[in-house]
Amino acid sequence: MKPIFKWIIGIVVFILLALTGSIMYFSNKWKPLLDTKIKQLVLQATDSLYTVHYDDIHVNLALGNLTIDNLHLIPDSIVYKKLELLKKAPDNRYAIVINKLKIKSFGIRKVLMDKELFLHDVTVDTPTIHVINELHSYNDTVSQGPKKPLYEKIKDNLKKIHVEAVNLNNIDFKYTQVQKGVHQDFEIKKVKVRIDDVLIDSTSEQDRQRFYHTKMIDIEVPGFTYQTPDGFYKINFDKLKINSKERNVLLTKVAYQPTLNKAAYYKKKGEGGSYVVFKMDTLKLAEFNFGQLSRDKKIYAQKALLKNGQLSIYSDKHYKSSATRQIGNAPHMKLMRMSTRLGIDSLILDNIGISYSEMSDKYSQIGTITFNHTYGTILNVTNDSTKLLKQKLMRANLSTNFMNSGKLVTNFVFDMTSKVGAYTYKGSLGQMDLTVVNKMIRPLLNVEVKSGNLKQIVFDVWANDYRSKGTFKMDYNDLKVNILSETGDDGRREKKGFLSFMVNQVLFNPGNPDLYGKYTIGHINKHRDPYHPFFKAMWQSLLMGIKQCVGLGPEREAKLMNTADRVEKVVNGVEKAKKLFSGIFKKHKTAEELLKEEKEEEAKAAAKIEEKRKRDREKAERELEKESPGD
Repeated sequence: MKPIFKWIIGIVVFILLALTGSIMYFSNKWKPLLDTKIKQLVLQATDSLYTVHYDDIHVNLALGNLTIDNLHLIPDSIVYKKLELLKKAPDNRYAIVINKLKIKSFGIRKVLMDKELFLHDVTVDTPTIHVINELHSYNDTVSQGPKKPLYEKIKDNLKKIHVEAVNLNNIDFKYTQVQKGVHQDFEIKKVKVRIDDVLIDSTSEQDRQRFYHTKMIDIEVPGFTYQTPDGFYKINFDKLKINSKERNVLLTKVAYQPTLNKAAYYKKKGEGGSYVVFKMDTLKLAEFNFGQLSRDKKIYAQKALLKNGQLSIYSDKHYKSSATRQIGNAPHMKLMRMSTRLGIDSLILDNIGISYSEMSDKYSQIGTITFNHTYGTILNVTNDSTKLLKQKLMRANLSTNFMNSGKLVTNFVFDMTSKVGAYTYKGSLGQMDLTVVNKMIRPLLNVEVKSGNLKQIVFDVWANDYRSKGTFKMDYNDLKVNILSETGDDGRREKKGFLSFMVNQVLFNPGNPDLYGKYTIGHINKHRDPYHPFFKAMWQSLLMGIKQCVGLGPEREAKLMNTADRVEKVVNGVEKAKKLFSGIFKKHKTAEELLKEEKEEEAKAAAKIEEKRKRDREKAERELEKESPGD
């Protein structure tokens, strides 16, 4: 969609041209001639596509004031169909209703003598603007070449148009996009626009200080809501302010959130995926280059600010989705594929919270990982090849509170021109109590950290779309974990003593350096699973380093897991043997009968567990149904 202010300027100029042409026909019987001339000029200028109607027109020749009541500019659908057959139909049609159009200090003498139009003030009260967009391939700007400048269109009638101020009060704007017969509407209401110092002459097109021939456009849009075509999400904000003179764009109370609560969202969608909520108090673009937007369709700004926001991502693993290859979907590679050219020198994050929550399909519990109070700067956020010739790297320097506890500092460097998505990341996590991660691992893995003190983590990783390599250091002590059973009917979980003992005494090192003073460094060398998203691939690489630091290298992990399986088989074998012999001597049953009973009991136990999991899931869904959308 083209910028709304471009439409507004074009519409205002169009109306002024029609009025200016007609002013030359003033006489003692000015009113009928003026009425006829305005309508005639509109038909001629638009190939009969538009007609104009109004209730009355008032002219004060002494003061040079003009007022038009209830002005209507209406597109003719029959003419539009004919223009489509001739491949001359424009992509946009405009239906405009203006309650009252007031023009002050109309310089009639300048128009008649010098062909120069000067207006002191133009006020447009409560206009309704409906733009209907229907793309036609023959209007492709690439094939048609550059469009004719506005001055070239008016120079036969006027040498110059100069308007000191234009005020459009309480605009109701509707944009309808038509694709294959399907209409999609976009509406904003009560928009206020002020335009200062409009100049259209032979030099204004090249004036770099002007934006669409103006010295200033100030737009204020009040509360706004837009629902995505699929109906799952809505976008809203409290206020939008645009000022081309100050070169600022400001959005307040921005939100992108689902229209349904979590339970209803996944039931309606019928598959897995992310439930995303993004809210921001302030989003501001400073030193925005409006000139490049109008001339080259590029979004350039020196600084973008995101302040006091929250990004929450939730996933319900009860719902499955088909696996898709994630190669080429790193954030910087997606940025490079954007059709819009973007260039932001620095993106500043000021107090942003980030959280990821996941509902376990096995335990029907929600685990959450959080990054609170995130601050930082991302430099050279661009996909413009001319800017990347000077600097091809995008850098992100961030700090946050991991699980609202340890201080995490990270530095990312993205090679924007790399065909394989090369990037590096390094950082450190400060001192924290490791039991805080239980909020994440207990619901998802049925494991909890009983105790543990983290002194520091330091990592340095090089990666691309296919693999990652680097080092991982983790200093900690007093690490103990508990392996838990599934929740009982009372919601409690019991510790599995034997397995917990095996893990703590045999599997994990309680500290790094260990009791003998040996310090273990994790060496990351991991081939990426092509179906893992970007951040999951990062986590899998870091997890490799964590495992090595706690003493769980690949060989030792395999060896100890095999040992644990053997021990479990021995224990189970002993229990079964006890039960078998007890049954034979006490109940005088054959071994075959006892084995059959055992299988039946195992099936009943499995069914009982499955039934319990089903009840847990239904209970979790009932809790989610109580939530409001976006919670």
